[in-house]
Amino acid sequence: MTEFDSRGSRGGIMPQGQPQKKGFGRLTIIAGIVLVLLIGGIGFGVYHHAQVTDYSALNPKATTKKQIEVKSGSSAQVIATELKDKGVIRSDKAFVHYVDTKNVAELKAGYYLLSPSMTIKELTSKLTQGGSSYPLNGEGTVTVREGENADAIATEVANKTKFSKKEFLAALNDSAFLGRLKDAYPGLLDDAINATDVRYKLEGYLYPATYDVKDATNVREIINQMVANDYTQFSPYFDQIKQSGMNVQQVMTLASLIEREGVSQENRNIIAGVFLNRIKVNMPLASDVAVKYALNTDKANLSNKDVKVDSPYNLYANAGYGPGPFDSPTVSSVKAVLNPQDQDKGYLFFVANLKTGEIYYSKTYDEQLKNTDNVQADNDAVGSASSSSK
Repeated sequence: MTEFDSRGSRGGIMPQGQPQKKGFGRLTIIAGIVLVLLIGGIGFGVYHHAQVTDYSALNPKATTKKQIEVKSGSSAQVIATELKDKGVIRSDKAFVHYVDTKNVAELKAGYYLLSPSMTIKELTSKLTQGGSSYPLNGEGTVTVREGENADAIATEVANKTKFSKKEFLAALNDSAFLGRLKDAYPGLLDDAINATDVRYKLEGYLYPATYDVKDATNVREIINQMVANDYTQFSPYFDQIKQSGMNVQQVMTLASLIEREGVSQENRNIIAGVFLNRIKVNMPLASDVAVKYALNTDKANLSNKDVKVDSPYNLYANAGYGPGPFDSPTVSSVKAVLNPQDQDKGYLFFVANLKTGEIYYSKTYDEQLKNTDNVQADNDAVGSASSSSK
């Protein structure tokens, strides 16, 4: 007969010799839970590690670029979140981890065009170089390119804004407007305003950069931005210009020639020495850049007829600096004028191989003729290719 406990239910006392299976089951359940948690923890750890240390590109085959604005003072986390939200990176955690562990230099403010095909290493490298002050996607912006003249800039303005090319060019010679700019940027435009025979008074003083024009209510506001930037770039050199014996207009004129004649800083410095040597002996500068400006042409090779054009800008026919700048020079070209190289070697001539970019310098006209003969075939080929592409 089965025994009952005092409460009348089937006994809580197990028959002797039977194992206590209920307690064992609880241990099994607990062990299972621990195992699941352990496996889950390991899995999460692996996932988290991948999220933090995967610095690869989100999409190595991507060809598109996204504009990213990094605001001044933004933390790595803020930048990482922006990059992730714009679809540039896979993991904001990996970006922050990379910045922290690789001792990445300061991430600088500005606008950037970045691609999902870039690794985090490549992205941080870009971000440490500094971005543009203005948007890079072309919307609401006007770009002045290095060595570009006023006519080309006016075309850019007409294409990107509601203002016409005609009104932009007219403003460059507006005496009342020029007077206001002269007062606003002392020392920059004094010589330019007083110059004679110039096509545009502000030619050469519209600094190469990208400008935000979406809020401009008239064309003068756009021009003011360009001249203001020119003043910012060149005012630190005003004292050195005075010491050089040249005025600002003369320095900017030589710089505008050098901007188009030389590519490397070394060549620009040497060409500056050649031009200054010619000025010193009252020899025409004989620059193709000047003649092309006079003719309003960009053809590669000039003819004998071209270099005889009747224009104050023809520096084959006229000695001296000419009326004024021929395009918008950069700081590097102004530095070249103020720091000429090899001037003591007495170079008076140079000729460039238009195919290779190499420039040959000489002291005598006979040497110049030999150098010119040596590059003639390459230059003719470049000229023919240029003409056939138009």
